[in-house]
Amino acid sequence: MTIVKFSTATVLVAALGLSACTDPASLGTYNGDPNQNTKGGAAIGALVGAGIGALSNSSNKTAAVLGGAAIGAVAGGAIGATLDKQAAELRDELANEDITIVNTGDRLIVSLPNDLTFATDSYTVSSAVQSDLQKVANSLLRYPDSSVQVIGHTDSDGEAAYNQGLSVRRANAVADQIQAGGVPYNRVQTIGRGEDQPVASNLTPEGKAQNRRVEIVVIPQAS
Repeated sequence: MTIVKFSTATVLVAALGLSACTDPASLGTYNGDPNQNTKGGAAIGALVGAGIGALSNSSNKTAAVLGGAAIGAVAGGAIGATLDKQAAELRDELANEDITIVNTGDRLIVSLPNDLTFATDSYTVSSAVQSDLQKVANSLLRYPDSSVQVIGHTDSDGEAAYNQGLSVRRANAVADQIQAGGVPYNRVQTIGRGEDQPVASNLTPEGKAQNRRVEIVVIPQAS
């Protein structure tokens, strides 16, 4: 009987081949397929599981790799399916098209533009988004097996220290709304990034508007 052996290098080459077929950028963009991240999550889970199997101490590396891939695919697919479902529901429920939802395959990012959410230099949540934040809270209650990060961002106008403090206060204000909607405090973490993580150029008004935002990041937890 021929015994097939996998070296770590062989597994890494196979992993690179699989990752080339699973483009992370495509996972973060909604393409109309309601199951896109179920598929992506399964592929990524299989990749991670295979790697874990290859690095295990099992005497049968082939079985360990295949077993790890199978377990990883099931776990990753389940997470992906949950995120696909939650994202689809939120897209249907949120009334404001300026609020974006990105499903990266391992988390959801709900982005609230600050120009909609706050007045200039304010950290009081506007009435325009309070009902939407309640819908986000309701979604988090329906899907309790996740942690939540609320992350504040600003553009580069003004002093960096002031922007950092404002981003923290705005993140806290949005987190307060979510928690008032019934989400337990121990699920929610607030973070201020200030002007450090722009998503567009700060050289144009349009870019600055995109950088002024609060992100609600929903991260599934393994059960």
